Amino acid sequence: MEYDVFEKATAIMSERRAKAISENNMRTEEINAKIPQLKEVNNALFNTGRELVKLIGSRNTGMLDKKIEELKRYNLDAQELSRTLLVQNGYPSDYLDVHFNCPICNDTGYDGDKLCSCFKKLCGKLSADELNKKSNIKLESFDTFSLSYYKDLDYETMKRIFEFTKSYAENFNEKSGSIFMSGKTGLGKTHLSLAIAAKVLEKGYSVIYDSAINILRSIEREHFSRQHSSEMIDLVMNTDLLILDDLGTEYESAFYSATIYNILNSRLNCGKPTIISTNLDFVGISARYDERVVSRLVSVYTYLQFSGEDVRLQKWKNEQNNHN
Repeated sequence: MEYDVFEKATAIMSERRAKAISENNMRTEEINAKIPQLKEVNNALFNTGRELVKLIGSRNTGMLDKKIEELKRYNLDAQELSRTLLVQNGYPSDYLDVHFNCPICNDTGYDGDKLCSCFKKLCGKLSADELNKKSNIKLESFDTFSLSYYKDLDYETMKRIFEFTKSYAENFNEKSGSIFMSGKTGLGKTHLSLAIAAKVLEKGYSVIYDSAINILRSIEREHFSRQHSSEMIDLVMNTDLLILDDLGTEYESAFYSATIYNILNSRLNCGKPTIISTNLDFVGISARYDERVVSRLVSVYTYLQFSGEDVRLQKWKNEQNNHN
């Protein structure tokens, strides 16, 4: 894990924790002003906590266990009374609880003496965001995708694809399925996959999006470097959504074929969604890749067959006609 990513994640966790505590303090001040009886209960809870600390620090161990149990029971009774008074006054029973983002680590980033899963997930998202910035790929929007370039049956096909991908993005979660986009160049595969990426990123998920060849080259460089780094492959495996654009444009090699299979198989086994786009049809995919790759694409991925005439070519022709 890169040091700057670790530091940035640590700062974000600290901000989250401070915000949760600050918001709790404001709610406590509000309740103390509106429900004086609750203020007395909360003060009693605070005092039992101080008394418990004093007991633990004292040398009178004979009465310690008994007193601790008494204080625990008193504390639980006071908490129950606090919740009852909140509900009676129209507040949620947990209104005075500190609402941390992560209930496992309470936004400390640590689960015991180990890094919490939420901290690792945050580091993964920050690393993926940094990687996407370096790829120089411009995100797209569903609002800028026009169906006017498709005619007759192609229009009906692309309308269904558009509605499916838009719904997929809007309802995305970590258990969403994987998508295999196939069709000739210029039909909108990249546009729609990057529109999905934009929407999923808005939801706070980590997304890695790049051409298959760029990702494979990065993995290859790290794998055969002196350090034999696995940072890129780890990011690819662990990101919430992986988008591999233009599969099939990479040159054929045993390493690339094995890596593609490893990525697809590992992410499927972990239930992580992947979007793949290619200019190849199933015949081309079958001729180029191991049957295990083809099997997973056919049996698990939702297949979207794009159709129509090259949109970029149509736009170019329209521009030429407008200039003449």
